[in-house]
Amino acid sequence: MIDLTFAEHQFQYVTNFHDLINTPFQGEINAICWTRTLKGDFSEIVHKIELTENMTEVDQDELLGLNLSEQGQLAREMLLNDLKLLTAFGASPILNIIKCYERDDSFFSTDVYSFHIDRSPVPTDTFLCTYYGESSEILPNAQAIQKVLIPEIREELKTLYHGGDEGFESFLKENFFDLHYQAKAKAIPVSLGLGQLWRLAIDHPESQVLPCLHRAPLEINGQNRLLMIC
Repeated sequence: MIDLTFAEHQFQYVTNFHDLINTPFQGEINAICWTRTLKGDFSEIVHKIELTENMTEVDQDELLGLNLSEQGQLAREMLLNDLKLLTAFGASPILNIIKCYERDDSFFSTDVYSFHIDRSPVPTDTFLCTYYGESSEILPNAQAIQKVLIPEIREELKTLYHGGDEGFESFLKENFFDLHYQAKAKAIPVSLGLGQLWRLAIDHPESQVLPCLHRAPLEINGQNRLLMIC
C-alpha cells in the first residue's frame, strides 16, 4: 500500500500505462503513480537467480529460461509486460536484483541512499517499480533543503575546492553535490510501495516543475530487492 501521508498535492494516481506516460507534470505535481496489485510470486524469481555481485541485471532471455511455478510465471508475465511497455515508449528499462548499492562514507554522501534528484540534458523522466524487497522512497520538496545551501556543509565543501570563487558553483555541479538534499526535521519520507509503477520528474532544461526527491531504501539483511528502473 502507498503511504498517504505524502503531500497529496505533489503526486497523482492513474490506472493505466497510457495515462502514466501522457499525464503532464504541472503545478506542484512531480510524481505520477500507476496503482496496481502484484500478481504472482516475485520472490521465486529473486531466489532462482544467482547473484555474483551486489547488483545483477536480469535480461528477458534469463527470465524466459527460468523454470517457475504457476505463481512464478504470473510474476514473470508482469515483468515482461512492463519491459515491453517501457521499451515501446522509448525508454530503456533495466531489471535489477539488488543486494546493496555501493556506499559513499564521506562527510557528503553522494550515493543513492541519499535523497537526490535526477538530471538530464534532454527532456526525460525517471520510471521505477519495486516488485520485491524494500521499496524506494520519495520526499516532498518542501520537506527538504539542498545540502549545498546548508552553511556548515557549504564551508566544508569549500575546503575541497581549490579555485576562484567564480568556479565554485560549477565545482558543485560537476561533482553532483548539488543533486543531494537533506530532510528537514519532522520530514515524512514516503514508501513507493510494491508493484506501483512511478514516473518521477527530473531536472532538465524544459522542465516546468520541481524535480522529485527520491532515494534507495536501506536493505534488510538477507533480502534482495527486485527493481525496474529507467
